[in-house]
Amino acid sequence: MNDIEQGGVAVVTGASRGVGAGIAAALGSQGMTVYLTGRTWQGKSSDRVRGQALSGDLQQAATAVDAAGGRGIPVQCNHEDDLQVAALFERIHAEQGRLDLLVNNATCLPAELIEPGPFWEKPLSMVRMLDVGLRSAYVASHMAMPLLLRSTQGLITFISSYGANCYMHGPAYGAQKAGNDKLAADMAVDLEGTTVSAVSLWLGLQKTERSALAGADEGGNYAAFLEQAESPEFTGQLIYRLWADRQLKQLSGQTLIVAEKAREYGLEDGGRRPASLRHQLGGPVAQNPARVG
Repeated sequence: MNDIEQGGVAVVTGASRGVGAGIAAALGSQGMTVYLTGRTWQGKSSDRVRGQALSGDLQQAATAVDAAGGRGIPVQCNHEDDLQVAALFERIHAEQGRLDLLVNNATCLPAELIEPGPFWEKPLSMVRMLDVGLRSAYVASHMAMPLLLRSTQGLITFISSYGANCYMHGPAYGAQKAGNDKLAADMAVDLEGTTVSAVSLWLGLQKTERSALAGADEGGNYAAFLEQAESPEFTGQLIYRLWADRQLKQLSGQTLIVAEKAREYGLEDGGRRPASLRHQLGGPVAQNPARVG
Protein backbone atom coordinates (compact mmCIF):
# COMPACT_ATOMS: atom_id res chain seq x y z
CA MET A 1 0.00 0.00 0.00
CA ASN A 2 1.64 3.26 -1.12
CA ASP A 3 0.32 5.35 1.78
CA ILE A 4 1.85 2.98 4.34
CA GLU A 5 5.17 2.83 2.49
CA GLN A 6 5.31 6.64 2.64
CA GLY A 7 4.52 6.73 6.35
CA GLY A 8 1.12 8.36 6.05
CA VAL A 9 -0.42 11.60 7.32
CA ALA A 10 -2.15 11.70 10.70
CA VAL A 11 -3.95 14.13 12.99
CA VAL A 12 -3.92 13.57 16.74
CA THR A 13 -6.22 15.96 18.59
CA GLY A 14 -5.48 16.94 22.17
CA ALA A 15 -1.79 16.09 21.75
CA SER A 16 -0.10 18.70 23.94
CA ARG A 17 0.67 16.09 26.59
CA GLY A 18 -0.40 12.77 28.07
CA VAL A 19 -2.21 10.22 25.94
CA GLY A 20 -2.31 12.36 22.80
CA ALA A 21 1.40 13.22 22.90
CA GLY A 22 2.30 9.57 23.43
CA ILE A 23 0.13 8.41 20.54
CA ALA A 24 1.66 11.06 18.28
CA ALA A 25 5.22 10.00 19.20
CA ALA A 26 4.40 6.35 18.48
CA LEU A 27 3.00 7.28 15.07
CA GLY A 28 6.13 9.31 14.45
CA SER A 29 8.24 6.24 15.15
CA GLN A 30 6.56 4.68 12.10
CA GLY A 31 7.63 7.59 9.91
CA MET A 32 4.26 9.35 9.84
CA THR A 33 3.71 13.06 9.39
CA VAL A 34 1.64 13.98 12.44
CA TYR A 35 -0.37 17.15 12.97
CA LEU A 36 -0.72 17.65 16.73
CA THR A 37 -3.49 19.89 18.02
CA GLY A 38 -4.08 21.43 21.42
CA ARG A 39 -4.43 24.70 23.29
CA THR A 40 -1.03 24.90 24.99
CA TRP A 41 1.55 26.18 22.53
CA GLN A 42 4.31 26.62 25.09
CA GLY A 43 4.62 26.23 28.85
CA LYS A 44 2.22 24.67 31.34
CA SER A 45 -1.46 23.99 30.85
CA SER A 46 -4.28 25.89 32.48
CA ASP A 47 -5.66 22.48 33.47
CA ARG A 48 -4.92 21.42 37.02
CA VAL A 49 -4.89 18.15 38.95
CA ARG A 50 -4.73 18.31 42.75
CA GLY A 51 -4.03 22.03 42.31
CA GLN A 52 -0.96 21.51 40.12
CA ALA A 53 -0.75 22.64 36.50
CA LEU A 54 0.11 19.95 33.96
CA SER A 55 3.38 20.27 32.07
CA GLY A 56 3.95 19.62 28.39
CA ASP A 57 3.04 21.63 25.31
CA LEU A 58 2.57 21.30 21.56
CA GLN A 59 6.12 22.28 20.68
CA GLN A 60 7.62 19.68 23.00
CA ALA A 61 5.22 17.02 21.75
CA ALA A 62 6.01 17.79 18.10
CA THR A 63 9.75 17.64 18.84
CA ALA A 64 9.20 14.16 20.32
CA VAL A 65 7.54 13.08 17.07
CA ASP A 66 10.58 14.34 15.14
CA ALA A 67 12.96 12.55 17.52
CA ALA A 68 11.02 9.31 17.03
CA GLY A 69 11.59 9.45 13.28
CA GLY A 70 8.48 11.19 12.00
CA ARG A 71 7.54 14.77 11.26
CA GLY A 72 5.64 16.61 13.95
CA ILE A 73 3.59 19.67 13.00
CA PRO A 74 2.08 21.50 16.01
CA VAL A 75 -1.16 23.40 15.42
CA GLN A 76 -2.68 25.46 18.21
CA CYS A 77 -6.38 24.66 18.09
CA ASN A 78 -9.23 24.94 20.57
CA HIS A 79 -11.65 22.16 19.65
CA GLU A 80 -14.54 24.14 21.11
CA ASP A 81 -14.15 26.52 18.15
CA ASP A 82 -15.37 25.03 14.86
CA LEU A 83 -13.66 27.76 12.85
CA GLN A 84 -10.27 26.80 14.28
CA VAL A 85 -10.95 23.15 13.47
CA ALA A 86 -11.95 24.05 9.91
CA ALA A 87 -8.72 26.03 9.52
CA LEU A 88 -6.75 22.97 10.66
CA PHE A 89 -8.14 20.76 7.90
CA GLU A 90 -7.87 23.51 5.30
CA ARG A 91 -4.18 23.72 6.15
CA ILE A 92 -3.74 19.94 5.83
CA HIS A 93 -5.49 20.05 2.46
CA ALA A 94 -3.10 22.74 1.26
CA GLU A 95 0.04 21.08 2.64
CA GLN A 96 -0.68 17.36 2.18
CA GLY A 97 -3.67 16.95 -0.13
CA ARG A 98 -4.95 14.01 1.87
CA LEU A 99 -5.28 12.53 5.36
CA ASP A 100 -4.84 8.88 6.32
CA LEU A 101 -5.56 8.80 10.04
CA LEU A 102 -7.59 10.90 12.47
CA VAL A 103 -7.21 10.20 16.19
CA ASN A 104 -10.01 11.88 18.16
CA ASN A 105 -8.33 12.23 21.54
CA ALA A 106 -9.14 15.81 22.59
CA THR A 107 -11.32 15.95 25.67
CA CYS A 108 -12.10 18.25 28.55
CA LEU A 109 -11.13 16.70 31.89
CA PRO A 110 -12.25 19.06 34.69
CA ALA A 111 -10.26 19.15 37.92
CA GLU A 112 -13.37 17.95 39.77
CA LEU A 113 -13.54 14.77 37.67
CA ILE A 114 -11.81 12.60 40.27
CA GLU A 115 -13.31 14.28 43.31
CA PRO A 116 -15.95 12.36 45.29
CA GLY A 117 -19.60 13.41 45.15
CA PRO A 118 -22.67 13.11 42.91
CA PHE A 119 -23.00 15.04 39.66
CA TRP A 120 -25.36 17.69 41.05
CA GLU A 121 -22.83 18.71 43.69
CA LYS A 122 -20.14 19.27 41.07
CA PRO A 123 -19.95 22.32 38.78
CA LEU A 124 -22.28 22.38 35.79
CA SER A 125 -19.12 22.99 33.74
CA MET A 126 -18.52 19.23 33.91
CA VAL A 127 -20.87 19.09 30.90
CA ARG A 128 -18.01 20.52 28.81
CA MET A 129 -16.87 16.89 28.40
CA LEU A 130 -19.78 16.54 25.99
CA ASP A 131 -18.53 19.56 24.05
CA VAL A 132 -14.82 18.73 23.95
CA GLY A 133 -14.71 14.97 23.83
CA LEU A 134 -17.94 14.06 22.08
CA ARG A 135 -19.15 16.96 19.93
CA SER A 136 -15.58 17.87 19.03
CA ALA A 137 -14.92 14.33 17.80
CA TYR A 138 -17.96 14.50 15.54
CA VAL A 139 -16.90 17.90 14.18
CA ALA A 140 -13.32 16.81 13.50
CA SER A 141 -14.51 13.62 11.80
CA HIS A 142 -16.98 15.56 9.64
CA MET A 143 -14.35 18.05 8.53
CA ALA A 144 -11.69 15.40 7.99
CA MET A 145 -13.78 13.18 5.71
CA PRO A 146 -13.07 14.91 2.36
CA LEU A 147 -9.34 14.39 3.03
CA LEU A 148 -9.72 10.86 4.40
CA LEU A 149 -11.59 9.84 1.26
CA ARG A 150 -8.42 10.62 -0.70
CA SER A 151 -6.51 7.95 1.24
CA THR A 152 -6.27 4.41 -0.08
CA GLN A 153 -7.01 3.31 3.50
CA GLY A 154 -8.29 5.93 5.92
CA LEU A 155 -9.09 5.47 9.60
CA ILE A 156 -11.02 7.48 12.19
CA THR A 157 -10.16 6.45 15.75
CA PHE A 158 -12.04 7.46 18.89
CA ILE A 159 -10.27 7.31 22.25
CA SER A 160 -12.70 5.76 24.73
CA SER A 161 -12.55 3.73 27.94
CA TYR A 162 -14.23 1.12 30.09
CA GLY A 163 -16.23 4.04 31.49
CA ALA A 164 -18.49 3.67 28.46
CA ASN A 165 -20.06 0.61 30.08
CA CYS A 166 -19.46 0.94 33.83
CA TYR A 167 -19.74 3.78 36.33
CA MET A 168 -16.54 5.81 36.07
CA HIS A 169 -16.06 9.43 37.12
CA GLY A 170 -19.77 10.23 36.86
CA PRO A 171 -22.44 10.49 34.15
CA ALA A 172 -20.87 13.18 31.95
CA TYR A 173 -17.66 11.18 31.55
CA GLY A 174 -19.57 7.96 30.91
CA ALA A 175 -21.87 9.58 28.36
CA GLN A 176 -18.92 11.04 26.49
CA LYS A 177 -17.16 7.68 26.23
CA ALA A 178 -20.32 5.75 25.32
CA GLY A 179 -21.07 8.42 22.73
CA ASN A 180 -17.69 7.94 21.09
CA ASP A 181 -18.32 4.21 20.79
CA LYS A 182 -21.67 4.95 19.14
CA LEU A 183 -20.08 7.46 16.77
CA ALA A 184 -17.68 4.78 15.56
CA ALA A 185 -20.48 2.24 15.11
CA ASP A 186 -22.80 4.55 13.19
CA MET A 187 -20.12 6.26 11.13
CA ALA A 188 -18.99 2.81 9.99
CA VAL A 189 -22.43 2.28 8.44
CA ASP A 190 -22.13 5.50 6.44
CA LEU A 191 -18.53 4.60 5.53
CA GLU A 192 -19.50 1.33 3.86
CA GLY A 193 -18.39 1.39 0.25
CA THR A 194 -15.59 3.88 0.97
CA THR A 195 -11.90 3.40 1.78
CA VAL A 196 -12.39 4.81 5.30
CA SER A 197 -13.07 2.87 8.50
CA ALA A 198 -13.93 3.92 12.07
CA VAL A 199 -13.13 2.23 15.38
CA SER A 200 -13.34 3.14 19.06
CA LEU A 201 -10.62 2.08 21.50
CA TRP A 202 -10.91 1.32 25.20
CA LEU A 203 -7.65 2.25 26.86
CA GLY A 204 -6.54 0.72 30.13
CA LEU A 205 -5.02 2.62 33.05
CA GLN A 206 -2.57 5.18 31.65
CA LYS A 207 0.95 6.14 32.72
CA THR A 208 0.71 9.91 32.45
CA GLU A 209 1.52 12.94 34.57
CA ARG A 210 -2.21 13.40 35.16
CA SER A 211 -2.58 9.90 36.60
CA ALA A 212 0.58 10.35 38.69
CA LEU A 213 -0.79 13.53 40.26
CA ALA A 214 -4.19 11.95 40.78
CA GLY A 215 -2.61 8.96 42.55
CA ALA A 216 -0.03 10.92 44.54
CA ASP A 217 -1.79 10.19 47.85
CA GLU A 218 -2.35 6.52 47.12
CA GLY A 219 1.08 5.23 48.19
CA GLY A 220 1.30 1.47 47.68
CA ASN A 221 -1.95 1.47 45.75
CA TYR A 222 -0.37 3.66 43.10
CA ALA A 223 2.60 1.31 42.79
CA ALA A 224 0.14 -1.50 42.08
CA PHE A 225 -1.59 0.77 39.56
CA LEU A 226 1.67 1.25 37.65
CA GLU A 227 2.13 -2.50 37.36
CA GLN A 228 -1.13 -2.70 35.41
CA ALA A 229 -0.96 0.60 33.53
CA GLU A 230 -0.29 1.11 29.83
CA SER A 231 1.89 3.75 28.24
CA PRO A 232 0.22 6.13 25.77
CA GLU A 233 2.78 5.01 23.18
CA PHE A 234 1.33 1.49 23.45
CA THR A 235 -2.01 2.80 22.18
CA GLY A 236 -0.20 4.65 19.40
CA GLN A 237 1.51 1.43 18.31
CA LEU A 238 -1.86 -0.30 18.15
CA ILE A 239 -3.46 2.52 16.15
CA TYR A 240 -0.69 2.32 13.57
CA ARG A 241 -1.11 -1.44 13.27
CA LEU A 242 -4.84 -1.03 12.80
CA TRP A 243 -4.34 1.52 10.06
CA ALA A 244 -1.77 -0.70 8.33
CA ASP A 245 -3.96 -3.81 8.60
CA ARG A 246 -5.25 -4.83 5.17
CA GLN A 247 -8.25 -6.39 6.93
CA LEU A 248 -9.12 -3.09 8.63
CA LYS A 249 -12.50 -2.79 6.94
CA GLN A 250 -13.66 -5.91 8.78
CA LEU A 251 -13.08 -4.09 12.08
CA SER A 252 -14.90 -0.91 11.11
CA GLY A 253 -17.61 0.08 13.58
CA GLN A 254 -16.21 -2.01 16.40
CA THR A 255 -15.18 -0.96 19.89
CA LEU A 256 -11.88 -2.67 20.68
CA ILE A 257 -10.03 -3.11 23.96
CA VAL A 258 -6.45 -1.96 23.40
CA ALA A 259 -4.85 -4.69 25.52
CA GLU A 260 -6.80 -7.44 23.76
CA LYS A 261 -6.21 -6.27 20.19
CA ALA A 262 -2.53 -5.60 20.93
CA ARG A 263 -2.11 -9.22 21.99
CA GLU A 264 -3.60 -10.36 18.68
CA TYR A 265 -0.99 -8.28 16.87
CA GLY A 266 1.81 -9.45 19.18
CA LEU A 267 2.51 -5.93 20.47
CA GLU A 268 4.30 -5.33 23.76
CA ASP A 269 4.52 -2.31 26.03
CA GLY A 270 8.10 -2.00 27.18
CA GLY A 271 8.60 -5.75 27.19
CA ARG A 272 5.28 -6.61 28.81
CA ARG A 273 1.77 -7.29 27.59
CA PRO A 274 -0.82 -5.33 29.57
CA ALA A 275 -3.85 -7.28 30.70
CA SER A 276 -7.41 -6.55 29.64
CA LEU A 277 -9.71 -5.24 32.37
CA ARG A 278 -12.76 -6.86 30.79
CA HIS A 279 -13.37 -9.19 33.75
CA GLN A 280 -13.22 -6.33 36.27
CA LEU A 281 -14.95 -3.54 34.34
CA GLY A 282 -16.93 -5.22 31.57
CA GLY A 283 -16.64 -5.26 27.81
CA PRO A 284 -18.00 -3.31 24.83
CA VAL A 285 -21.73 -3.51 24.10
CA ALA A 286 -22.69 -5.18 20.82
CA GLN A 287 -24.69 -3.00 18.43
CA ASN A 288 -28.03 -4.24 17.13
CA PRO A 289 -27.78 -4.85 13.36
CA ALA A 290 -31.12 -3.15 12.64
CA ARG A 291 -31.00 -0.03 10.48
CA VAL A 292 -33.63 2.68 10.35
CA GLY A 293 -33.60 5.67 8.02
